[in-house]
Amino acid sequence: MVTGSGPAERVRAVVAPVVEAARLSLEDVQVAPAGRRTVVRVVVDLPADAVGSLDSDSLASVSRGISAALDTADPVAGAYVLEVSTPGTDRPLTEPRHFRRARTRLVRLTLRDGSVVLGRLTGADDAALVLDVDGTATTVALADVARGVVVVELARATDAGEEEEG
Repeated sequence: MVTGSGPAERVRAVVAPVVEAARLSLEDVQVAPAGRRTVVRVVVDLPADAVGSLDSDSLASVSRGISAALDTADPVAGAYVLEVSTPGTDRPLTEPRHFRRARTRLVRLTLRDGSVVLGRLTGADDAALVLDVDGTATTVALADVARGVVVVELARATDAGEEEEG
């Protein structure tokens, strides 16, 4: 059995190498009681420099690896239910890596002064974000962002003028 701080830290220590070996990013680990069982939630994502979303085959593969590692290390006492997922589009963008992952997506930024910027994220680093706002490149200092979210687009026009599901 893995020893350490709380259950989430023990689970994180076990699953982190599996997630890294799959060339993914470990976003979050939560361990919570649910009746007689415990729910272990592991959130994984593509690396910060990747654009796109994690496909279901990759998610299933890393889920199997995580399950096997947890069975071997036994970091959770008693019965548990494992949930492995991705962050989803409703996750707030709070760290530079979240913004890097959101490149090409439509984002809404609420700035510390209360103003809102809506545009397609074209660049992101540890200091600034670059958005295409109505055809104009707009740079926003990351320190000026109070909140950022991806705006879900049901259909997005392609360069060819056709509709693309988003």
